[in-house]
Amino acid sequence: MSLFQGLQFLTTVNDLKTLPHEGVEVAFAGRSNAGKSSAINTLANITRLAYVSKTPGRTQHINYFDFGNERRLVDLPGYGYAEVPERIRKHWQGLLAQYLSHRDNLIGLVLIMDSRRPLTELDRNMLAWFRPTGKPIHCVLTKSDKLNNQEKALALRTVKAEFADDAMITVQLFSSLKKQGVDEVEQVVGGWFAAATELQEGVEPTGGDSIS
Repeated sequence: MSLFQGLQFLTTVNDLKTLPHEGVEVAFAGRSNAGKSSAINTLANITRLAYVSKTPGRTQHINYFDFGNERRLVDLPGYGYAEVPERIRKHWQGLLAQYLSHRDNLIGLVLIMDSRRPLTELDRNMLAWFRPTGKPIHCVLTKSDKLNNQEKALALRTVKAEFADDAMITVQLFSSLKKQGVDEVEQVVGGWFAAATELQEGVEPTGGDSIS
C-alpha cells in the first residue's frame, strides 16, 4: 500500500499548546482556495478525508493525520482568510509563523499554490517564515488541468527559477481532477520520513519540542 493511502485522521487542535509531543510531521500549507484539501484527498484516495470548504478561510484548525509509525501529516489552516475578521486573521498568521519557525517535530513543508497564481505575497510570507529553518520545501502547483501545455511549462519554469539557488526547495505540477503528480509528492514526502528515521537512529531524544 502506498504511503498516503494509509492516511487516517488523528486529531484536531486549535492552539499550539495542544500539539502532539511525539512523532515527526510534514505540514501542508496553502492560500485559501488553492486546492490544499483536494490535494490531500487525492493523495489519500479518499473523497472527504480533508474537508473541502466552499467558503475559503473558514477552516481555522490544525488537523493531524497519521501515516503510522508516528509519522504525521499536518493540515494547516488555509491563509488569506477572505471571509473572517481581521483579528482572527492576525491571530492565525501569528500561530502559523510560530509553528513553522519553531516546531521541532516538523521535518518538511509542502506548499500548495494554484498553478495559475503562484508565489503570491502570502505564499512568500510562508516561505519567509519557514526557509530559515533549513528544512526542505516542496512546492505543489495545483489545478494544472486548467492550463494548457505551454502554460504548465511556463508556471513550472517560473517557480523553479525563483528558487534556482536553493537546493532545499523542489517544485512540481499537480492535478486533483486528473490525479496527476501523486507519485511525485509521495516520493518526496516518503523521502523526508526516511531521512528523519535514519537521523533518529542512534540519536538520543533532546527533551521534546519547543512548542508544546
